[in-house]
Amino acid sequence: MIHYGMTKTAQIAVALGLAEASAGTNVTVNAVLPGPTASEGVKDFVGELAKANKQSSEEFEEKFFTSARPTSLLKRFARRDEVASLVAYLCSRESGRRASKLRR
Repeated sequence: MIHYGMTKTAQIAVALGLAEASAGTNVTVNAVLPGPTASEGVKDFVGELAKANKQSSEEFEEKFFTSARPTSLLKRFARRDEVASLVAYLCSRESGRRASKLRR
């Protein structure tokens, strides 16, 4: 998964560069890299792989995170609503208020 890791590293580099370029402007830059997420495409793909392996989607997901993603902190696919809530929070005024409190 070299290509995947490279694109995530590039996203972090772009976010860092934008954050440094906007320092002192009252602009906050964040990067959200949620990792494996249960999108419709992933659900369909996992369902097909599970069926081919005579497993339930849940069994396949558990095995996937045990064997292919053993360092995953969640040990499951992130839900789309979890990612959306994080992005919505980071875009909110409340996020900016908390960030300014932390800088004091």
